[in-house]
This record gives sequence, structure tokens and C-alpha cells, in this order.
Amino acid sequence: MIDEFAKNSLHGRLRRDRKALLWKLDGLSEYDARRPLTATGTNLLGLVKHVASVEARYFGEVFDRPSPEPLPPWQENDGSDLWAAEDEARDHIIGFYRRTWEHSDATIDELALDAPGHVPWWPEPYPSTNLFAILVHVLGETNRHAGHADILREGVDGRTGMRPEHEMQIDEEARTAYCAKIEQAARSAASVKA
Repeated sequence: MIDEFAKNSLHGRLRRDRKALLWKLDGLSEYDARRPLTATGTNLLGLVKHVASVEARYFGEVFDRPSPEPLPPWQENDGSDLWAAEDEARDHIIGFYRRTWEHSDATIDELALDAPGHVPWWPEPYPSTNLFAILVHVLGETNRHAGHADILREGVDGRTGMRPEHEMQIDEEARTAYCAKIEQAARSAASVKA
């Protein structure tokens, strides 16, 4: 009974965080969805593409249930899953992510939490694992990158939150005052320690 509860809880959180990540693309221009927003090139559409690839590998190859989506061999990872080339349509990447959900959900639904898996790209002694560990791992990855996307989206146009129904109107005056308060506290703390 605890296994089903744990599985359903983890799976539910994964579904929630997938949607949060995708929502970060809503209403963005092609340029803003794709442009590098950090010194290392992190971008919103690239995060979606990367998480889709990660999920496809972990719930596919690890359990000998290869993704129906074409993926290069993991040994050939060259970072191209972190950004969208100009000929890769946003709808195609989003579709790839959604189709990956279906494949992953089938794996999660059909296997027990202790079902064995093998992660060939993990170093010894870690490659032998199970569905529970992979669910936790992929949930962590998805959550981490959804958090990145939240911060990046805030930098693009100020929008924040996990879901559209929880988004509040942007009050620039209140935000400015709040940030000024934090800035003052940081300056005061720095001058005390100097």
C-alpha cells in the first residue's frame, strides 16, 4: 500500500512540474523562448528540450523500454539537447516533451517501484537501480529546471509562479520597493562585515 501511495505521490509531482516548465513558454516570442539568458547559454525552450531528453532516457533506456522518439546514443551527447536550432519548431519540441510524458507515464504505470533498471552513464557502483530511484531522480531534475525556467522567465518579462491560476498581476512599484529593501539589507550587512 505504501508503494502505491509513494508512486502516485511522486508521479503526481512529476506531472505538476512538467506543466510548470511548459507554462514558462506561454506567450513568449520565438526569440525570447530561444535566446541565451545566462552566460552559459541557458534558454527556456532549451530547458524543455533537455528535460524531455532526460525523461525519455531515464524512463526508456534505463528500463529497456526505448523511447519511440529518435534520440542519439547517450555516449554522443554534445549539448545540442540544451538549445533549439533555428530549424527546430517550438511546437515540435513541445510535442516531443508531451509524447515523452506518455511513454514515461506508461513505464511508471506498468512497473513496480522496485522494478530493476540500469543507467549505463552512471559510474560504478551506481548503474543498477530501480523505478523508485529513477522517479526521484527525474522529479529532481524536472523540478530543478522548472526553477531555472521560473527565474529566467521573470528576467524576460517579470512573470512568475508555477501555474497560470496562481499568477498575480505585476505591481512594479511594490516590486521596486521590495527589491530596494533587500538591497539596503545587503549593503548594511556588507558594511558591518567590512
